[in-house]
Amino acid sequence: MSVTPTRTGHNSLADLRIDENRLWRRHMEMARIGALDGGGNCRLSMTPEDGAARDLFRSWCEDAGLSLRVDRAGNMFAIRPGTDMTAPMILTGSHLDTQPHGGRFDGISGVLTALEVMETLNDAGVTTTAPLAVVNWTNEEGVNFAPGLMGSSWFVGRLSDADVMQAQSRDGSSFESEARARGYLGSENRGDFDIGAYYELHIEQGPILENKQSQIGVVESVQGLRWLDVAVLGMDAHAGTTPMDQRQDSLQASARILVAINELGRAYSPDARVSVGYLNTDTAGASTIAGRTDFVIDIRHPEVSVLDHLADECRRLCIAETRKQNCQADVTLRTSVEPGEFDRQCVENVETAAASLGYPFLRMTSGALHDASNMTTIVPSAMVFVPCKDGISHNVNESAEPHDLAAGCNVLLRAVLASAG
Repeated sequence: MSVTPTRTGHNSLADLRIDENRLWRRHMEMARIGALDGGGNCRLSMTPEDGAARDLFRSWCEDAGLSLRVDRAGNMFAIRPGTDMTAPMILTGSHLDTQPHGGRFDGISGVLTALEVMETLNDAGVTTTAPLAVVNWTNEEGVNFAPGLMGSSWFVGRLSDADVMQAQSRDGSSFESEARARGYLGSENRGDFDIGAYYELHIEQGPILENKQSQIGVVESVQGLRWLDVAVLGMDAHAGTTPMDQRQDSLQASARILVAINELGRAYSPDARVSVGYLNTDTAGASTIAGRTDFVIDIRHPEVSVLDHLADECRRLCIAETRKQNCQADVTLRTSVEPGEFDRQCVENVETAAASLGYPFLRMTSGALHDASNMTTIVPSAMVFVPCKDGISHNVNESAEPHDLAAGCNVLLRAVLASAG
């Protein structure tokens, strides 16, 4: 391991432990920004709340002696020097933006545990050969701007500068104008960073670790995703005067599609996920038959062949069910992310760290997409999962225990050190 202990109160690097209380305090302080009733948070990307969270994170990084760089997508990189600044840096982090009714840990824990790793090394006087960096990726959640994973997608070349700068917020403002207003429209290009490995800690967002009584998830892979934009086209009509058999009711047709694709997903259980979380009609009147209804189908599976089959079947069901209601369906692919395997050595670094610390661990696949899904396409990458209560996430009731976050952070610390040379 290429690390040089210059000052430490520990007998060896193996004795290093992060500061659990400091890590928890940081979570609670960050949670005050965009706080919701019930304990959750709303910090949509590049809103004033996100700007305040970024400012707080930046202040902590500066206090820790880290130098901050911001790229053109607003991604923040807080860098801790190594003895060889020509060596590719070891990057770790996640995102600070949340869902509209989000929790205090989704993404945030990945950023704050990464910062805690740097502060623990500072406290112990440990200098690594390779520089280390904490990253806060922009617009991972994809709520205020589309698509999600925007910052990391730009970073790996999946989105162009124009795709990012011209993305429209919910109120019609451009990403460029909002990022500039927040003070986080940087000048760094994606090619300006030389990265040797990437690690991301995250709450599991599911119940597996809790059910299996495992404290650490060693994530081997992430399942793929297809998003289908569906527009169901019928005809606006009066609800009181139009006979039932003469209607072209786009909402009725959409309801039938939702039932059909739900049954399709259940037929491919337990690995398949087929969902609709967004549905909107172009009329707001209670006495109007909706002439147009739009929704998004979210399809996930760890095998690309099954993923593609599910997407094809969903498209077929949309067309078939709309015809029954004398409507039409326009189905287009919005987002496509292939299933990804994480780097074998990085995964082993995570597993070795968990085993050496005596934490019960489980190898697993991520059901959710993360910025690591993008990063694994360009650099060796891996993820560390920690439990969340009842598997609840994207919810104000999202909860994680301080000792689980600390355990995950201790694993992250050792995995990062294993790659630091």
